[in-house]
Amino acid sequence: MSTDPAFVAVPAQPNDFKFDLAHGALLIIDMQRDFIEPGGFGASLGNDVSQLQAIVPTCAALLAAWRAAGGWAVHTREGHAPDLHDCPPSKRNRGSPSLRIGDVGAMGRVLVIGQPGHAIIPALAPVAGELLIDKPGKGAFYATPLGAELAQRGITQLVVMGVTTEVCVQTTLREANDRGYDCLLVEDGTASYFPDFKAATLAMITAQGGIIGWVAPAAAVIAALSAKPCR
Repeated sequence: MSTDPAFVAVPAQPNDFKFDLAHGALLIIDMQRDFIEPGGFGASLGNDVSQLQAIVPTCAALLAAWRAAGGWAVHTREGHAPDLHDCPPSKRNRGSPSLRIGDVGAMGRVLVIGQPGHAIIPALAPVAGELLIDKPGKGAFYATPLGAELAQRGITQLVVMGVTTEVCVQTTLREANDRGYDCLLVEDGTASYFPDFKAATLAMITAQGGIIGWVAPAAAVIAALSAKPCR
């Protein structure tokens, strides 16, 4: 009897993604009120948050299917300590937003841990047994326990969705790629305030035979979760 991991082949670009649920995690990046809802940090930068709101039903459907299949999920939140000791001045002072990190807005202090705007949106809130990672940077591995948590559970593959595609999502994918993880980005489960940036990121990920990883629609991943594994 084969001892190779059981897997299903997810139709993807640039080729099929051979996926093993037992060694995979669903990684959901920064689906926070501050980025997705009006009055948050994303809106303070002059962005149209409806671009991000549009993916919420797709993300919720995939998360529900993932949970039903017995998969393990990880959620991340970008934010800082109340005293902002982990927020470099270069980050806080960059640009000319109407609200800077730590300022008081419609949902409390912007991108500060424990404030209402820092929370994951209710439709995608973590449940018991899922991992919640607070990160001070763009990438989910920087200054967080994510790598150790994945290693402890034997995770080697990541199915990724969240926002924004070209910033925190892409940074995390590149960090994961350098650490040896196989990564699949859910193309309709990620979004940018700038659609052209999302399109460019998807092209970069799959270029040169998948130099960073794979890309597939949520429907393909959901179908794979109920498919019969092969070896």
